[in-house]
Amino acid sequence: MIRVATADDAAAFHAIYLPHVLEGVATFETVPPGVAVMRERVLARLEQYPWLVWEQAGEVLAYAYASRFRERAAYDWIAETSIYVRPEAQRRGIARRLYGTLLDSLRLQGLHQAVGVITLPGPISVAAHEAMGFEPAGVWRQAGYKLGQWWHVGVWQKTLSEPANPPAAVIPFAQLRQQPAWRARLQDHD
Repeated sequence: MIRVATADDAAAFHAIYLPHVLEGVATFETVPPGVAVMRERVLARLEQYPWLVWEQAGEVLAYAYASRFRERAAYDWIAETSIYVRPEAQRRGIARRLYGTLLDSLRLQGLHQAVGVITLPGPISVAAHEAMGFEPAGVWRQAGYKLGQWWHVGVWQKTLSEPANPPAAVIPFAQLRQQPAWRARLQDHD
């Protein structure tokens, strides 16, 4: 089942995220943030952007969220997206359905673009993003240093809607999630 994250999910999110911090390069974070910080991140993002959960039999198997791409007002219509899936839940279609719901949410909010930032080579992440319609948009060479080496970072971009001129204001996620159209879309993805 796909649902909106709550502060109570912070421990499950931290458990999924921790191996990526300590042993992987899906994130360049190097110090575990802790459950309290994860809780703060969830609550801070949910006002403006979706943070969604795949839950099955009471267990959080995956989460996906969007966040602000850059601070300038001109970037209001683009969001960066992220997804993390427990290893035993991978290759079951969960990521595709959860990420699809996230992208649908952004589209309903009125965002024009989604951006996935991937540590390279990252073949699984690249394939997953391209399967969702993202296209390569550039590479930041030797952008991050972690686990004793330098890593390139690729940017993948997906157009969510054709741009209007002028664009309408983006609907905050806290407001969108109260609308019947979004609730129906969420149920369609369960």
